[in-house]
Amino acid sequence: MFGDLTLDGENNKFQSPKERLSEMQEQVKLAEEVGLDSFVLGEHHRPDYAVSSTEIVLAALASVTNNIKLASGVTVLSSADPVKVYQDYVTLDLISNNRAEIIAGRGSFTESFPLFGYDLKDYNELYEEKLNLLLKLNNEDTITWQGKFRPSLNEQTVYPRPERKLPIWIAVGGTPQSVERAARLGLPIMFAIIGGMPRQFKPLVEFYKEQYLEHGHDINKMQIGVHSHTFVCNSLEELLDNYYPGYAAQMDRIGATRGWLPYSKQQFLHGLSPDGALYMGDPSEVTDKILETIEMFGLTRYIAHVDVGGPTHKQLMKTIEMFGEKVVPQIRKAMEV
Repeated sequence: MFGDLTLDGENNKFQSPKERLSEMQEQVKLAEEVGLDSFVLGEHHRPDYAVSSTEIVLAALASVTNNIKLASGVTVLSSADPVKVYQDYVTLDLISNNRAEIIAGRGSFTESFPLFGYDLKDYNELYEEKLNLLLKLNNEDTITWQGKFRPSLNEQTVYPRPERKLPIWIAVGGTPQSVERAARLGLPIMFAIIGGMPRQFKPLVEFYKEQYLEHGHDINKMQIGVHSHTFVCNSLEELLDNYYPGYAAQMDRIGATRGWLPYSKQQFLHGLSPDGALYMGDPSEVTDKILETIEMFGLTRYIAHVDVGGPTHKQLMKTIEMFGEKVVPQIRKAMEV
């Protein structure tokens, strides 16, 4: 989830973040009850999202769950302080009994850069430097470090100390440089496939596998994931009538800042097609499409992004229930064969 706020179309007013965060606690409890493995939460600094501080929200969700993994998705590392990120997620890991994960990315939204005093012209350099520092913090107890964008560290130890190394994934949007970096470092990779055709990512996935092995990493530790827009319901008619309007409105809000053309029903229907990147529809349709993607890429994880466009609490509870009870069991059964 990104914490999309539901828009009241009649009043053209978003629900309160307080209400959305309260709903999220019920939603993650249900996700655990129906057997989902992980809950992944994005970071945004916009009026249409409720979550700007993922670590605080995940800590709250840790208190109402026992087993489900709690991950950022993504931590916008380029505009964050890696030391504080590490402290926060170590603390979350301790609170949650070792359930925290970081999915680090550069972020496709850029509102956090001016907010925290960073220049977008340093977009790539910031990420490279901060990722290296975060990994160093995760691998060494006492560190000495010097960089361009942050004060130096001289034989510093960051507290509290963890019970384990934190799982850190690299999120990528499709650039070969990002894929090569993740492979070179031997880190799990998460591909955001939210448009076009998933099969277009096949060369990048193969490139990651090749580079991962070329750099001497253990193939048994390789992890590859996909994050895609997902929604489970009873029928196409229900999807078009009850979900599509909010989804299209969100695409248009984002597109207005990026020069996109208005989002059309034709685009949506193409995304629903077997070749498209929308994993939406009835349970059998969603199951088949996810299984095809798992086989195509050799996935170890699939993230179903379910709250795009701000579906209502009732809609989200239903799609989580159907995903956990009707889709995931069939995927697990097929994977055992």
